[in-house]
Amino acid sequence: MKQEVIKNKEDFINIVEACKEFFLLKHSLTCPISAAAHQQFDRFAEETSVPCFILFVQESRALSDHIAEYTGIRHESPQVIQFQEGEAVWHDSHSAITKERLLEV
Repeated sequence: MKQEVIKNKEDFINIVEACKEFFLLKHSLTCPISAAAHQQFDRFAEETSVPCFILFVQESRALSDHIAEYTGIRHESPQVIQFQEGEAVWHDSHSAITKERLLEV
């Protein structure tokens, strides 16, 4: 499944309301660790039917901060958060983000 880029709070609210479950990757455009995590997230997105979204931290810092406040999960980059029924139910960051780990979740 293709990933959709989200850029603002309204996008996020619409996704929370529309999707029973989804994954979100907070991605830094300048970090090599984040680039590796993004590749793993891409591979995962190709194999799952669960919607996958990405935000670019440098372009959407206010959204990233809003999600940290909404979930109570401290911002990290890269970071993947799994949402179910509007709640963050799992998250991980940095080199722990692998296609295999995401498929296990």
